Amino acid sequence: MQTVNQPLADRMRPTELDDYVGQKHLVGENAVLRRMIESGNISSFILWGPPGTGKTTLAQIIASKLNRPFYSMSAISSGVKEVRETIESARKQKFFGAPCPVLFIDEIHRFSKSQQDSLLGAVEQGIVALIGATTENPSFEVISPLLSRCQVYTLKSLDKADLIEIINSALKKDYFLKKLSIKIEETDALLRVSGGDARKLLNALELVINAEIHDDAEITISDSKTLERVQQNLALYDKNGEMHYDIISAFIKSVRGSDPNAAIYYLARMIEGGEDPLFIARRLIILAAEDIGLANPNALLMAQNCFNAVHSIGLPEGRIVLSQTTIYLATSPKSNSAYEAIDSAIALVKQTGNLPVPMHIRNAPTKLMKEIGYSKGYKYAHSYAGNFIKQEFLPSEISGSKFYKPGENARENEIKQRMEKLWS
Repeated sequence: MQTVNQPLADRMRPTELDDYVGQKHLVGENAVLRRMIESGNISSFILWGPPGTGKTTLAQIIASKLNRPFYSMSAISSGVKEVRETIESARKQKFFGAPCPVLFIDEIHRFSKSQQDSLLGAVEQGIVALIGATTENPSFEVISPLLSRCQVYTLKSLDKADLIEIINSALKKDYFLKKLSIKIEETDALLRVSGGDARKLLNALELVINAEIHDDAEITISDSKTLERVQQNLALYDKNGEMHYDIISAFIKSVRGSDPNAAIYYLARMIEGGEDPLFIARRLIILAAEDIGLANPNALLMAQNCFNAVHSIGLPEGRIVLSQTTIYLATSPKSNSAYEAIDSAIALVKQTGNLPVPMHIRNAPTKLMKEIGYSKGYKYAHSYAGNFIKQEFLPSEISGSKFYKPGENARENEIKQRMEKLWS
């Protein structure tokens, strides 16, 4: 028996709200998006949620139900030119009396600032009703002027009941699968590999079924068969799967281990695999603070500037900034003293609780506070030679505790010598 060319996930994409699984808080009875559709009016909004939760499908259903022209583009492959051409086409349609078109932009968080700026006029003037889809927090990834013109609706990961409903629906309604004799013995593995993503669930289901087709024999799906088939077909890099964590782990360890060549290799793997460049940039900021820290304080500035630059220009040019910053961090001296200091202090806080602040360093904004001893005896450091005077700042119960231990590097050796000179 032959399989079909169109993937099961595409064949099962619902076209009616009643067939749409999950997100009852948005499309259930009297929910906000259902009311919007039933009213016949639509405003610009952003759908924020994990992969495979139905963002694209929901946008298509809304446009279809409202009988609106529908433009769709991906932020990965579209630039300012494509956005402006689409807006101009929508402007002409509206001029000739067509209803306000829907412009759907998938992964809108990948648009640079200039690309997002190009949408503002069309959204504000009502030339298009923008529906953006993103897996990243819009508060950080969408520019404020555009965000202020859009509502944000949050989609939730599909739960077990939703996923099982999708499996049963595929077996009963898909024109190809319903012809087969399929027995589902176990679903745990299917649910686990899906990670709450309907697309991954249907891809895994189809993979197992296609591998088990033998003439007209009954197809039995078990956890062991699912795991065997899925593991044989793992992608080289799945930005939402297990390989994602392996590659980012290798990248972090290569930078921490001062190997710029390995770090650049894993950076290339992530870029070629479609990883969000801002995810990589955020990891570089964490690396700069956690693994380099005071050994080279400029590393954190470099990493933050890298994030800002990548956010502004996006890919492909952003790859150069990521490469430069990765090499800089990998070749910098390393220290985790700041990381260890804060964790050590937090551990002591959990152990000792909220100890009283010493009276002499408490704030004393009122006369009464001064009278009862607040701030009494405090020595203002700048009134003394070298802008330093020895005094106790910790609560008496933990006096003498040391959290910061300078690392063995040139910069922190200077810090160590200064602290020893001041505090003997």
